[in-house]
Order: sequence, then structure tokens, then C-alpha cells
Amino acid sequence: MERGLAQTERRCPRPGTNDLIVWQLRLPRALLAALVGAGLGLVGTAMQALVRNPLADPYFLGVSNGASLGAVAAIVLGLGTGGVLGLGLSGAAFAGALATFALVWAVARRGGGFAPLRLVLAGVAIGQFLSGFTSYLVLQAGDEQQTHSVLFWLMGSLSGASWPLLAAPAVAVPAVLLLLQARARGLNALLMGDETAAGLGVDVVRLRRELFAVTSLLTGVLVAVSGAIAFVALMVPHVCRLVVGGDHRRLLPVSALFGALLLVVVDIVCRTAMDTQELPVGVVTSLIGAPALLYLLDRRLGSGS
Repeated sequence: MERGLAQTERRCPRPGTNDLIVWQLRLPRALLAALVGAGLGLVGTAMQALVRNPLADPYFLGVSNGASLGAVAAIVLGLGTGGVLGLGLSGAAFAGALATFALVWAVARRGGGFAPLRLVLAGVAIGQFLSGFTSYLVLQAGDEQQTHSVLFWLMGSLSGASWPLLAAPAVAVPAVLLLLQARARGLNALLMGDETAAGLGVDVVRLRRELFAVTSLLTGVLVAVSGAIAFVALMVPHVCRLVVGGDHRRLLPVSALFGALLLVVVDIVCRTAMDTQELPVGVVTSLIGAPALLYLLDRRLGSGS
């Protein structure tokens, strides 16, 4: 009799259990995935226009590495839960992202002028240095469980999703989308070269400074809530350009939408692919993104563009 009642309880959960799972676990996680995916799509699209380089994204410019270093330092030093809504972690990630962007920008501007290739090379070099320092901090963490959590977070994870954690990206992502949309014509002009853009009335230096700061802010917020998720910011703009073209008035919202859908689907795969454990989101995006990028590159080379 007791055995039968236990089986019935398993088949028919107590009232409110499903609501708890949906409202406290599933829905915040889905919304966080959508916000992070949309934000990464926006950051990648903006950066590729700002430096006129299709390989630009927070990784190639070192911003993700800087944000990760700031966040890991906050965790190791016990500052990750400080502030309202965990803003100790978000603030540290933002500070790391902004400081990295400033350093990369200063190195790339040495000697005067602006060379997109020099900016990317400076970003890669500085990013690798910061990545090594982050690894050192992880090894210095005394708590084995803390080290495991940090490593899992560095590979990208949405497992910590909660309603309070949604606050920062829920404000930052729509705000950045509106700002970038207002600067869409300027981004279009940058693709034609700095001199042409200036001739069209665009204040090139001011636009770059403004949007670099904005993308740094958004990158810091995204890394703080989800860790470093690779390839989304790089791949999404390429896919969307094939669909809507290069006009940023259409490209920006489509990149945000596609990035959101992509990361929601990837997160579902991460949660359901294995029975015993959850895969880090960044691992799956890398497994999908690398072959997709190679395909897009092969297609572009094949068309002679």
C-alpha cells in the first residue's frame, strides 16, 4: 500500500511543484539565456563595424578576458556577493572589461592613426596575458569546490539564473540596442572608411569612443551573469548578414533576436544532452560555432569576396 502511494506521488507531484520549477528555475534561466544571447549578438555586430574587421568580438579584442579576470578576482577575494543584486561581481567584471578596452585602444593608437588590424592584434595579445593571470588566480583559490565553480563559470554557464540576476542584463541589453539602433547610420558609414564617414558628417572618434565604452559595459554585465560564452558574438552577425544584408538598421535587431534564440536552444541542449550532469554553455557554442565559422569562411572565399 505504501509503495503504491509513493509511486502515485512520483507520478503526480504535489500541487505547486510544477509552478515552482517553471517560475523559479526554468523561466528565469530561459530569459537569462535570451538576454545574454541578444547582448552577445549586439556586441559582436557593433564591434565588427567599429574596427571594420569581421573577426572582431569580445574575445578577439580581449574584453571578455578582462571581464573574466575582474569577475574571478572578485570571486576569489570573496567580493562576488557584495553589493545589491550581486553588483560586486558585475562591477568587477565591468571594471575589468573597461580597463582592458582602454588598454587595447591605447596600444592600438600608439603612433597616431587607427589600424583595425593593430587593434585586433593588441586585443589578442593582451587577452592572452589576462587569461594566463586569470588561470593563476584560479589555481591560488584555496577551496577546491570554489575552484571547480570558477572553472565551470569560465566555460560559460546559466545554471545560476535567478530573478535578481536578470536585473542588470534586463536593463543593459534593451538600452544598448536602442543606443546602437540610433547610431546605425554611423555604423554603416564606418564600413566605408573613416574619411568617407567623416565626409558624411560622422564624428568618427567620438562615435568609436562612445560605442567602445557601451560595448564594454554590456560585455562586463554579460560575463558577470553567464561567464565567458565563446563564438556567439562572432558567429551571429555573419549568419544574420546572409539573411538581411549589412545595413545596421536591420542587422542590429535581427542579430539580437537570432542570438537570443540561439542561446535558448543551446541551453536546452546543455541541460538535456547528458543524464548525469549539465554541459557548460560555452563548450556547446564552441562545438557549434567553430564548424559554422569555417563553413562561412569557405563560402566567402568560394565566392571570391
